[in-house]
Amino acid sequence: MCHVLVNVEKGTAELPFPSKNVLVCPGETQWLRGFSVAEEHNHWHENGVKVISGDHLDINTAQTPGMNRAAAINLATAGAQKLWAGTVQIHADAKTGAHHHGDLESIIYIISGKARMRWGEKLEYVAEAGPGDFIFVPPYVPHQEINANDDEPLNCVLVRSGQDPVVVNLDIPVIEEPDGLHWVDPIHPAP
Repeated sequence: MCHVLVNVEKGTAELPFPSKNVLVCPGETQWLRGFSVAEEHNHWHENGVKVISGDHLDINTAQTPGMNRAAAINLATAGAQKLWAGTVQIHADAKTGAHHHGDLESIIYIISGKARMRWGEKLEYVAEAGPGDFIFVPPYVPHQEINANDDEPLNCVLVRSGQDPVVVNLDIPVIEEPDGLHWVDPIHPAP
């Protein structure tokens, strides 16, 4: 159990600053840096943990034919400054064209279905992932996302290291044609 010590003076405890409040927890000490106890509770209430219900995901995000994206964590929904997280459902047998996401890192967690990823300068590398698997896509890596099932959707959680919907479509031949599915959003018009 933690205890708040109010108005601890420098010299009374080993504080790096004078007249501040201290939160003392077993095994560690955290400094509250000048907040009153009431201010601290209000600060954490407004700027603390956020839970975004799966029933309240934001579908007003960049969409691609053959995929449905919904934002869970971003600036608007949770106040996140450095990442974006949400869900994506890739329709049965859907494929993207070759693209990369600039300097963003991406993590994909497979909930259900079977994902096939192709990557490389000629999309020459391939790997598949299923439920419980994670996929990491480094910055600037040319890749193609594929639902490897002909008859069921691929459901994933997607996390990116930034908020901008950076997608750079690449003019390189793909081994598995996207059948007319192109990345279309406010900055990437339909061909």
